Amino acid sequence: MIQALTAIQGQGSSLATLDGLSNMAGPSAMRPNVGVENTFQAALATAAGNAVDTLHGAEGVSLKALQGEADTREVVDAVMSAEQTLQAAIAIRDKIINSYLEVSRMQI
Repeated sequence: MIQALTAIQGQGSSLATLDGLSNMAGPSAMRPNVGVENTFQAALATAAGNAVDTLHGAEGVSLKALQGEADTREVVDAVMSAEQTLQAAIAIRDKIINSYLEVSRMQI
């Protein structure tokens, strides 16, 4: 899952490149939601980055516990936070996939 979230972060630059190409296609007056695209892209990249950081943090606390440097309570808090973050990331992924499938089923 960490690889998937990291891949989503990496897609931000690809999406920015595509957005730059689409800006060359015509005047921005014909595309009124240009700011919305960039906002969604930035929000998704930020959420993915925060999720990866939370998962890495929980992994670090778990390793410290194995070395005897962290309390059990700290490990449980970090793992529970990572679990909630992972569940939220999976829910967002599922919503994005369902939205894509719904749009692909639309008749043109």
